[in-house]
Amino acid sequence: MAAEAPGRHGVTGTATVEITIPVYNEERALPGCVRTLHRYLSERFPVPWRITIVNNASTDATAAVARALAGRYAGVGVLDLAAKGRGLALRESWGRSDADVVVYMDVDLSTGLDALLPLVAPLLNGHSDIAIGSRLAPGARIVRGVRREVVSRCYNALLRFGHGARFSDAQCGFKAARTDVLRALLPAVRDGSWFFDTELLLLAEHNGLRIHEVPVDWMEDVDSRVDVVGTAWEDLRGLCRVALAKANGDARVAGLPRRPELAPTHPDAVLAPGARRARTGRQLLWFAVIGLASTALTVALYALLREALAPLAANLAALVVTTVLNTEANRRLTFLGARAGTGRVHAKGLLVFALYYAFTSGALLLLDALVPEPGRALELLVLVAASALGTAARFALLRTWVFSHR
Repeated sequence: MAAEAPGRHGVTGTATVEITIPVYNEERALPGCVRTLHRYLSERFPVPWRITIVNNASTDATAAVARALAGRYAGVGVLDLAAKGRGLALRESWGRSDADVVVYMDVDLSTGLDALLPLVAPLLNGHSDIAIGSRLAPGARIVRGVRREVVSRCYNALLRFGHGARFSDAQCGFKAARTDVLRALLPAVRDGSWFFDTELLLLAEHNGLRIHEVPVDWMEDVDSRVDVVGTAWEDLRGLCRVALAKANGDARVAGLPRRPELAPTHPDAVLAPGARRARTGRQLLWFAVIGLASTALTVALYALLREALAPLAANLAALVVTTVLNTEANRRLTFLGARAGTGRVHAKGLLVFALYYAFTSGALLLLDALVPEPGRALELLVLVAASALGTAARFALLRTWVFSHR
């Protein structure tokens, strides 16, 4: 079903679906991937298609192998890039495509190909704008180790609690999008590496695009070369950057369909003194529960990270995680009726976090100045005390400023 007209590197035709496979030093895995995918598309995929191998500055024989495959299989082309980065590969390939729908999948083919047609069908018929494979959606069947399972679920929980994301799995290497939507959306996506997928989805959802999820069969590639720690750190930085973009309006993209704005829920204009005291008491109770849980989580993460990081770095990493969860929990449970979820609220929340971090870090610096070699137990005790004081100040700022009803 591959189309037949001039295209890049000998690929012919205007395909309805173009499948991009980014590769870096994959000379061994690439032939099996292309052979399996090409056979599947030729025998079972009912719409015109094209395969594009994007070589990301490989230093082995990947480029030569890719060209040999393009010469052997009809409908297979190669795009060579001088720089690494999965996001860069997708940006370049998708940005140049003349297909109606573009798809991305990993070279290891961890995701079962039977999910390909359900992935692209809602895009071809105009029902949705972006489609993603999900290993966490009901009906998905996956095989992977405990470590990757925990990391994946924690990361996607951060997206739900920190950004209000409604999609369940941002990292699955199985995605598709309509090219007419991507032409407007891609220039707003800044990341060129592993965070590209997440940023694309967050911006799409923020701008009212419809994201379709397909439960997939997925098996872990034990030869994965992803630097989990480095990637996690870059992802956290990316999440903060996107939050700032939402706050200052830079995340809005012109030329995209948007959902109608929902009117915010307002509390009663006038509360009797008794009702006001009851509301304050309920807020204090929920804030205390959430604060205690957050403090315990911060201390636990700090103790875990302190084995590999300096005190300030460990404190920052622990606070980034717990602050995201804490703010969302307070939005949902403590300050009901406030105008939460807007860009202004996110910006204020980041400022409160900065003050909280400065206070707790200052306590650790003061301890280090007063006690040259403090033990780990004293370090944790000081952090608990500073966190408790910072939490009290945080409640006041959240109640009167961040989640103000006015």
